[in-house]
Amino acid sequence: MISLPQKNIFFALFKEMKNINALSLATIVETKGSSPQIPGASAVFSSSGLVMGTLGGGILEGHSQHKAIEALKNKSSLIAEFDLTSDSISEEEAICGGQVKVLIDAMPEKHFKTFRDLSTSYKKRMPGVLATVFGFDPDRKALISRYWIDNDQIDDLNINLPLIFPRKELLGVLSRKKPKLLRIKDNLSAEANPDNFIFLEPIFPLTQLVIAGAGHIGQALAHLGTLLNFDVTVIDDRTEYVNSERFPETDQLIVGDIGQSVKDFPISSDTFIVIVTRGHRYDAEVLKNCISSPAAYVGMIGSRRKIALLKEKSLTEGWASQEELDRIHAPIGLEINSTTVEEIAVSIAAQLILVRSQTLGEERQA
Repeated sequence: MISLPQKNIFFALFKEMKNINALSLATIVETKGSSPQIPGASAVFSSSGLVMGTLGGGILEGHSQHKAIEALKNKSSLIAEFDLTSDSISEEEAICGGQVKVLIDAMPEKHFKTFRDLSTSYKKRMPGVLATVFGFDPDRKALISRYWIDNDQIDDLNINLPLIFPRKELLGVLSRKKPKLLRIKDNLSAEANPDNFIFLEPIFPLTQLVIAGAGHIGQALAHLGTLLNFDVTVIDDRTEYVNSERFPETDQLIVGDIGQSVKDFPISSDTFIVIVTRGHRYDAEVLKNCISSPAAYVGMIGSRRKIALLKEKSLTEGWASQEELDRIHAPIGLEINSTTVEEIAVSIAAQLILVRSQTLGEERQA
């Protein structure tokens, strides 16, 4: 098995900290009106510029990059506020017309343990909340504290959480799958201090896309799956096909018996399975090993006649029910009159997007 890096920016930041000494993490924490990105969007900058992530590009990302590089030089974190309707920028640049507040952490390495714990949970596919506390000391120096609170800690009432992280708020951001900014009340008054806040970010593992078959369609689909923010796994029994040269972006590559590998894979309710084995040689075996699973999607390539024969055979042999067969997307993909490998991959990817939005309620980010 060959494992490659995950796409979550905090997971990637944790790994990158070991290679680059000075990094700055910029996160949108609040927006008003129209903006190129939403709260929770993050980007990592080095002294040379953007390393990973995005704040939406354009004027906002350009100004944020400048602020982030300055923060790195000064080793001083800050809150940067941008008015995208300001007269100081051109009409073309101000097309969004909103206000954006960006937290720039000039020393994310101080929270190494938090990002390590987050990464450990992420690899175990356990959701949680990244809680960031921001404020100022008496000398107006910015202070940032970060905490990782995994799902088990939130659910276990016997675990005492800091009072500033009420379970109700943590459960709320997890259920809504949206970050939330909480103002912290000043100790000397009952009013919230606008300079102090807690930013709660729900972190979920990416939806899994398992591609059984490393041929041309599997290769094209794996690329699209990465672009579409799936956690992509490719399975095949041919070492010469399953390698990082052919699949440089894929999260996990598994070489072994295709049917058995699918059977051994930890399939869950957010797993999407695409069956595109060579010459349909292993299609039935793969289908047999996943048709009764809780997978959110099972799709299989093939002609209508071939699929009809396979379904009839499965009913006769008793390894699938009619109800199970009815949930299979076969022939796979949306009907767009696709003929080339790339077009077929696009039709499958479009169907994956549709089913993901319908079954998992995932929101598309701007």
